[in-house]
Amino acid sequence: MTLQLAAEHTRAMRLAVLDMNGTTVTDGGAAERAVEQALASCGVTGQRLADALARSRRSAGLDRSALFAQVFADDGESARAAARTFSAAYDAMIAEGAVEPVAGAEETVHTLRERGVKVCLVTGFGRHTQNSILEALGWMGLADLSLCSEDAGRGRPSPDMVLTAVLALDIEDVRDVVVVGDTEADIASGLRSGAGAAVGVLTGAQTEAELRAAGATDVVRSIADLPALLWPEPAGFRQS
Repeated sequence: MTLQLAAEHTRAMRLAVLDMNGTTVTDGGAAERAVEQALASCGVTGQRLADALARSRRSAGLDRSALFAQVFADDGESARAAARTFSAAYDAMIAEGAVEPVAGAEETVHTLRERGVKVCLVTGFGRHTQNSILEALGWMGLADLSLCSEDAGRGRPSPDMVLTAVLALDIEDVRDVVVVGDTEADIASGLRSGAGAAVGVLTGAQTEAELRAAGATDVVRSIADLPALLWPEPAGFRQS
C-alpha cells in the first residue's frame, strides 16, 4: 500500500507521541494475565471475573487503575489492592522477559529523532511499571521523554499526556504533533488534544475498522511504517 498522511494532515511534525504496549512494545498477553491475577486475588471469580476481563479487553489503552475502580465501584480499598497486585505481578513478568519491542520500533524512534522529530513514549501503566519496561528493553534514554497517566493528571482518552509532552518539549503548535497508538483510547487522546494526526497501528488491541471508527486520521500496519507515512518517497513509496 502507498503510505502518505491524509492531505489535511501534512504539516511538518515536530513531536511524535508513541504509545507503548501494543504499539512499540509487545508482552504476549502478560498484562491481561496480570489483570486476571489481580482480580482473582481480590475475590473476583466465575462470571464476575469473566465479565471483568471482557471489560479489560474493551478498555485497552486505559489506565488499569481506572479499570479496577470500575470493577470495585463501591470498594476503594479493593480497587487499590488490585492495582498493587497487578503492578507486582506485571513487574515480575517483565523481569522474566515478557516484554519485547515491536519489530522496527527502536529503529523508528531513531529515524524520527534523526529527522528532527522529538519522541515521547506514553503508557497507561504506572511510572514504576513504565520504567521497568524501559529498563528491560534497554530503552532508558531512547526517547526524549516518557510519560504515564500519573505524570499528566489523567489517563487516556483524556488529552493530558499529549499536552504535557507538548509543554515539556517546548512544542509551539499542537498541530505539529502526531499521536500513534493501537487503541481507540489512543486515537481519542490525540484528537482531543488537537494533534495534527492520530495514527492507528494494527499490532495491538483493535482492528482497522475500529481505529477508523474512532477517528484515526491514518492507519498503518505497524510503527515501522510511520517514517514512510511522514516522509513518502517522491516517486511514490510502495510498502512490500
